Amino acid sequence: MSDTGAGILFAASLVVALALVHRPLGDHLYRVVTGTRHLRVERLAYRLIGVRADGEQTWSAYARSVLAFAAASILFLYLMLRLQHQLLLSLGMPAVAPAGAWNTAVSFVTNTNWQWYSGESTLGYLVQMAGLAVQNFVSAATGIAVAVALVRGFARRRTDELGNFWVDLVRITVRILLPIAVLGAVVLVAGGAIQNLSAGTDVHTIAGGAQHLTGGPVASQEVIKELGTNGGGFYNANSAHPYENPTSWTNWVEIFLILLIAFSLPRTFGRMVGNRRQGYAIVAAMAVLAIGSVVLINVAEGMHPGTVPTAVGGATEGTETRFGVLNSATFGAATTLTSTGAVDSFHDSYTALGGGITIGNMLLGEVAPGGVGSGLYGMLILAVLTVFLAGLMVGRTPEYLGKKIGAREVKLASLYFLTVPALVLVGTAAALATASGRAGILNSGAHGLSEVLYAFASSANNNGSAFAGLSVGSSWYDTATGLAMLFGRFLPIVFVLALAGSLAKQSPVPESPGTLRTHQPLFVGMLVGVTVILVALTFLPALALGPLAEGVR
Repeated sequence: MSDTGAGILFAASLVVALALVHRPLGDHLYRVVTGTRHLRVERLAYRLIGVRADGEQTWSAYARSVLAFAAASILFLYLMLRLQHQLLLSLGMPAVAPAGAWNTAVSFVTNTNWQWYSGESTLGYLVQMAGLAVQNFVSAATGIAVAVALVRGFARRRTDELGNFWVDLVRITVRILLPIAVLGAVVLVAGGAIQNLSAGTDVHTIAGGAQHLTGGPVASQEVIKELGTNGGGFYNANSAHPYENPTSWTNWVEIFLILLIAFSLPRTFGRMVGNRRQGYAIVAAMAVLAIGSVVLINVAEGMHPGTVPTAVGGATEGTETRFGVLNSATFGAATTLTSTGAVDSFHDSYTALGGGITIGNMLLGEVAPGGVGSGLYGMLILAVLTVFLAGLMVGRTPEYLGKKIGAREVKLASLYFLTVPALVLVGTAAALATASGRAGILNSGAHGLSEVLYAFASSANNNGSAFAGLSVGSSWYDTATGLAMLFGRFLPIVFVLALAGSLAKQSPVPESPGTLRTHQPLFVGMLVGVTVILVALTFLPALALGPLAEGVR
């Protein structure tokens, strides 16, 4: 089979597998977030937290709980990083510097997992397991919980209650993330990923040299970094490292894990609002954008324009030979379409247009399918804006799922949409305008701008992947990207929960002959169009100066 045929089969098999699990996993998610029974281990967790399992919260109380949990998590992880030299299993690693500890703590709590460091030479095993891996679970659970709270806002009527954040957090972690992660870790270990507490082994090479082979609890962290769309990596080489991602079939498994929950949540949404066709419409819009991105990035990398790629027959620079160009491109699309940030190839070495597509995926708001939870609530915000624009065109009050979209709802949706573009563009401008920011740019011209734009797009969208070619470990970038991650995660969450609270208070509006049918292909097309056009209008000037200018040179 040709490389092109193998690449098509690889991507097509992912589509089939995701279609097969969409319904059963979506239904399981629905039962978890709507059930009234509490497991014994969950009741124990509620007692330790000090919450009433059957108590519900208003949107403001739910938001305060999210922010309080995030603040406590950042402080706890920061202290672990600063004191790691005094902890067990530190492997002799020194304490992480203050700016780096701040950046890493914010990064993992915000589900970004941006890494300025090499994991194998910076962090001990206890910090990796009890610090980073734990945040991989709870930050993913937080995203799903917020999405569920927004869906409750659409589904409920005449109430100011959206559920209980602590109950949602515990249930999602215990019943969804942990079981899949355990099974996934066993699969990765079977595929060759390592899982131990060994400090490493010194070996002698055939050439007569010496090499230190590292160990570590890798498989268990690898699976949740993908499943929770967290990103990061146990090693600096990330998912290109053979200990994290040993073979072509484990590469397929990791992409599947990245997309698994995010593509199943629309089914949960449809069941919660009592109209499964609404869920199909949302997942259809996600699929159109995702498939388009995968096709475009594979074409850009497969055509491999440029003197060197043409001479060697492919854009192979920065690509692992055991994965190949096209499968690596599919991984690159998946990781930037979601908020994962894991990489199995060097995005900075992609062709100019291929790299531009990875940036564009993040600038779409990562809604196709996006991060676990964040992708769904981002797409629902865009659905609200689409309904509002459609209402303006026909001169009637817009409605979505039986709820009127008035001035308050539109303002909150607009604030949600404008937050990340503001952070990306202001951060990029600050980096180019200050001496400290420019000092970290290692490439001049359009590619240097692309690297900075990618860094802030990745940070503000809580993606975590990087273009490289940028000295992001400096105090300036540690601080700037940390702020972008923090505001890019929690400001949108506050606006989402405020919108949910506003919707939940409303009485349902009965359908009429003039009601926009939001489950039909016309609406799906409008939603896709609004998503692309809003991004194009916002970011086209920056993209034109960066990847587009480099690609047409």
